[in-house]
Amino acid sequence: MTDPQDALDSGALSPGEAADRAVAGILDAVVRPRPGAPRGVVVDSPPGAGKSTLVVRAARELVGAGERLMIVAQTNSQVDDLVDRLASKAPDVSIGRLHASDSRPAPEALRHANVTAKDKVADLLELDVVISTAAKWQWVKAEQPWRQAIVDEAYQMRSDALLAVARLFERALFVGDPGQLDPFTVVGTDQWAGLSYDPSSSAVVTLLAHNPSIRPHRLPVSWRLPASAAPLISSAFYPYTPFRSGTGPGERTLHPGVRSDGSAVDAAIDEAAGSGWALLELPARHTVRTDAQAVAAVARTVQRLLERELTAVSEQGSARLTAGRVAVGTAHRDQAAAVRAELARLGVPVDPALGEAVTVDTANRLQGREYDVTVVLHPLSGRPDATAFHLETGRLCVLASRHRHACIVVARAGIAELLDEHPSTEPVQLGVAVKFPDGWEANHAVLARLSEHRVRLA
Repeated sequence: MTDPQDALDSGALSPGEAADRAVAGILDAVVRPRPGAPRGVVVDSPPGAGKSTLVVRAARELVGAGERLMIVAQTNSQVDDLVDRLASKAPDVSIGRLHASDSRPAPEALRHANVTAKDKVADLLELDVVISTAAKWQWVKAEQPWRQAIVDEAYQMRSDALLAVARLFERALFVGDPGQLDPFTVVGTDQWAGLSYDPSSSAVVTLLAHNPSIRPHRLPVSWRLPASAAPLISSAFYPYTPFRSGTGPGERTLHPGVRSDGSAVDAAIDEAAGSGWALLELPARHTVRTDAQAVAAVARTVQRLLERELTAVSEQGSARLTAGRVAVGTAHRDQAAAVRAELARLGVPVDPALGEAVTVDTANRLQGREYDVTVVLHPLSGRPDATAFHLETGRLCVLASRHRHACIVVARAGIAELLDEHPSTEPVQLGVAVKFPDGWEANHAVLARLSEHRVRLA
């Protein structure tokens, strides 16, 4: 019997046809489950594959089929974004925004007439959809569970959080990106390593371990990543769940309106505009974490991106590259703070409260967000060692997959040698599945591609 996923991956279908067929299969499994089908439907979504759009469509169809629905997200910003999207797309659906008693939802979530915000679920039970964070849902007491639920960003959800809310629903759609950062915990978890109920594992990993009959669906097309980026991100971070770009070569371009000043920074911008990638490489050196030279190079690159008045051309039309469409990604908060301070010194807007601004943040906080151009300070730049934190595949995957047009990586030379000198020394624990690809291999794959677009900064 032919696997229908093979047709989606083979290239026989156009990106739109492949995506539509995948979504139709997912919605059919969620809204019209076969007798005896598993109670959970898992969807693996690569970066920019339309995960939020799928959640909105699934919610609309479930409500249209007469279901009351609860939706679980992981952060308040994710909840507010979902409320805004669903309310805009389905003004006929009544939506409840359940929030903590000491907080208030974002204005964009409350601007819709079909949205009601309350801090007690009893005031929202008659509405079609109720949306809140997992942290809020775990305190909800319901005499009668919801028949249907959607768990958004399910790979960011720890399994203990799923255990706390699973009593509230009978069936659920779990949607998330398996290549992103693993769930975060501030306590040691070695005592549970290898156990099927390890609370630090993601909700999806634990769900699949206890329900082997669930076969994950996949969204096969990234509508965010351009044709220059999708093959690399797919092969480096998603070798078992490949995907392709929704656009072809040359369909997205960047055109500088101001000529190059002859500097290495401008050369890197031109390289990224032409190929989608650039590596602005500083001389090899071991540095402190907030490497002043690297921070200055990142800030100068952003400044020149805005000064050169680039125009981004895509299937959506053409638009000027503005501060709000540029992001800087780092591994650590102190690095982000240093970049922010340097950008402010250069007169580049970084405070969104004052208007459109460049986003500067860590990989953890950039998850799920999208920009036209990103500038990335490589996690291993200037380091004397390669720790598990800096080698984590999800961190590099997030940093390298936020852009629609181009990504410029700033790093010191010597990362490849550092990787070769520091093989993984993490203990091997029985029962723990080996994560593949590992950070060492993924970093080498990305570096190999970036080396083709290297510009040296003396």
